[in-house]
Amino acid sequence: MKIKFCGLNNLDSLRHACDLNADFVGFIFAEQSPRKVEPNFIAQLVDFNFCQTVPVSVFVNPSIQEVQQTIEILPNTILQFHGDESDDFCRQFHQPFWKSIPVKDKQSLLMIDNFPSAQAILLETFSEHLSGGTGKSFDWTLLENMDLSKKFILAGGINPHNIQSAISLNSWCIDINSGVESELAIKDNKLMAEIMTAFNHG
Repeated sequence: MKIKFCGLNNLDSLRHACDLNADFVGFIFAEQSPRKVEPNFIAQLVDFNFCQTVPVSVFVNPSIQEVQQTIEILPNTILQFHGDESDDFCRQFHQPFWKSIPVKDKQSLLMIDNFPSAQAILLETFSEHLSGGTGKSFDWTLLENMDLSKKFILAGGINPHNIQSAISLNSWCIDINSGVESELAIKDNKLMAEIMTAFNHG
């Protein structure tokens, strides 16, 4: 199982995540997100040593140019799409990509088949108003009888209190964002370390 810290927007949190040996770190480029990365932070990533950690660039209905500009800065990034993007749109960049599926009910899971080219499918909490970043968990019992270990990422409201339950679902990766924040969009190094300890002992 792998772990991703998402919504990082400063070098201190990023260094800490890499020092903790997180498998992935996510940068959010969506305009409407409170965790959207600023241009000066993105510029600092050009020379950043990620060590073994892989950067993930998160978009919601981006332009082709926006994605291409990000790839120029982070050539080895994984692309993560949270909007209405099609499989064709996502794969045109010739980068590994993840596609999010907002889970409302069992029917939601049928959307998985629409993305055969995705390296992984991220299952997150459905919201009428947000494309991810809800800070809430969906009903994980909807995933019963699914083998999540192949290419599924569990996201939505994972925190130090429910991390063990998340681990028990045996997904390929778990994605943690608001669960390691001391306040909105501010990552807490202690919470990140706490989650990592639980993850490593889970």
